[in-house]
Amino acid sequence: MWWLAHGEHEVPTDLEWLSSHELGHLDSIRFTKRRNEYLTRRWTAKQAIATVLELARSPSALERIEVRHHDSGAPYVTIDGTRADLDVSLSDRAGWAVCLVGPPGSAAAGTLGIDLEIVEPRTDGFVGDFFTSAEQAFVGGLQQPDRRDEVVNLIWSAKEAALKVQQVGLRADTRTVAVEIEPDQRPDGWAAMTVTGTNGRMPGWWRRDGVFLLTIAFAAQSGPPRRLATGSDLATAEPVHSWIDRPVC
Repeated sequence: MWWLAHGEHEVPTDLEWLSSHELGHLDSIRFTKRRNEYLTRRWTAKQAIATVLELARSPSALERIEVRHHDSGAPYVTIDGTRADLDVSLSDRAGWAVCLVGPPGSAAAGTLGIDLEIVEPRTDGFVGDFFTSAEQAFVGGLQQPDRRDEVVNLIWSAKEAALKVQQVGLRADTRTVAVEIEPDQRPDGWAAMTVTGTNGRMPGWWRRDGVFLLTIAFAAQSGPPRRLATGSDLATAEPVHSWIDRPVC
């Protein structure tokens, strides 16, 4: 299993790498933020999928790859219009996108979920609205503000990753899934986590790179993914909000 990250500044302005279907959808997006997110997610996904499947990464080759969505919102991959036999999950935050790719032969939508967040202040009201009572108590016991910011965003990110596994996303009450975080990180930077929901326990992993938090949840136990060398390093990434100066395309 593999993951890859790219920033919006790395997305080519020439859009030949998009399919006609994707170009049609892009034309319907009025808001700059959504347009940037769409392009960054698609560029990142196509780069990751092409690398894993050992396909060319020229614009004409990437145009053949599409990430489409089931009615539930779960993504799936097609190549030349035919369903590819692998599972993917996507997320974006603050000008950056990540893609998680399962190994070939793993095409089962909803077997994995990825989420990207940044460490930033969250209010007590946010914690009260979206966290379970046990999670609220855990956060309330944290004394250091920096640690609180990390943990609150980590729990939120883990919930989002797990709800993707359940194929419901944020349509569901985030208090229906409970997060347990292991603080001890492995030498490769990953630490274990578990999310328990209505469908049982979803094991996963988390890591912090610079100001970014990355969480991954699975339907079944799996080791942490490897970072593809063709992507960027989140440890040196800076959050960007380029859309603020021009909110509408």
